[in-house]
This record gives sequence, C-alpha cells and structure tokens, in this order.
Amino acid sequence: MSLFSSIKSMFSGGETAPKEPESLPAVEYNGFTITPAPVQEAAGFRINGAISKGELSHAFIRADTLPSAQMCADEMVRKAKQMIDQQGDRLFG
Repeated sequence: MSLFSSIKSMFSGGETAPKEPESLPAVEYNGFTITPAPVQEAAGFRINGAISKGELSHAFIRADTLPSAQMCADEMVRKAKQMIDQQGDRLFG
C-alpha cells in the first residue's frame, strides 16, 4: 500500500469491499448456458461468469478488464463460446 493510500484510508475509514458481481441475462449456446457476471473494479469491469450444462458448472474468470459491464458481458460470451467450441464437455473435468 502506498503512502497516499495509507493516509487516504485513515480519513475514509479504510478500503471498501469489492462489489459482488451482478449476473446479466444468460445466453444458450450448443446445449450450454453462459451467464456473464462482470466484476466492477477500479480499472473497469473484469470478465467473470459461469458456463453450465445441466448440473455441471465451470467458473469463467479472466484478467481482461473493459470499460463497461455490457462490453465485458459481450466479451465473456464470445470467449465462452470459443471455449465451448474447443473443449465441449471436457470443460467440466
């Protein structure tokens, strides 16, 4: 933590907890359900969500950050479709 951050936290009551990701509408693709849930961070929105099929689920988190939640959700869906095309059911195990 930098000196400025330390001083700022003394006056602001500390760091705020990160917001919980908010799930956006799910997309169906080749029998899979893709549910984007962008995580808001200081630099923008981090790609986050889940890919599921029946009872199976795979957490989908990437380092990419984008300026808006919608752009982030669109990119998560694009990357998830690519992963489904490449791995199919192997995605779960």
